[in-house]
Amino acid sequence: MTNADVSVGVEPYFLLSESKPDEGRFVYAYTVTIKNNGQSYAKLLTRHWVITNGETLATTEVRGDGVIGEQPTIQPGEEYTYTSGTIMESAVGTMQGSYRMIDADGDYFDITIPVFTLAATNSVH
Repeated sequence: MTNADVSVGVEPYFLLSESKPDEGRFVYAYTVTIKNNGQSYAKLLTRHWVITNGETLATTEVRGDGVIGEQPTIQPGEEYTYTSGTIMESAVGTMQGSYRMIDADGDYFDITIPVFTLAATNSVH
């Protein structure tokens, strides 16, 4: 299996009800859909995120096993969707990263999570 056999889509959104913009607390959620377009299963082992503050350009890296406490096995033609979140000190920022996966043959491969923008409501014109 190659990394071209798995695709990732992300839909971010701002959570105003949990944010405190006056205190520099901006809460974002994002829903990720991972689709297996290959011929064998793909198991997600680890995640790596790079979160960039849009004001200071400071980055935070997050690494860990699986996603939301799971290491899902995605069968051919199937999708796995989950929702997670992050807290930032700025109204605008970005996230990007990768997933380490393994296929049915025991081969490891990395899937790129394309960069996406986190933006508080009315913060981008």
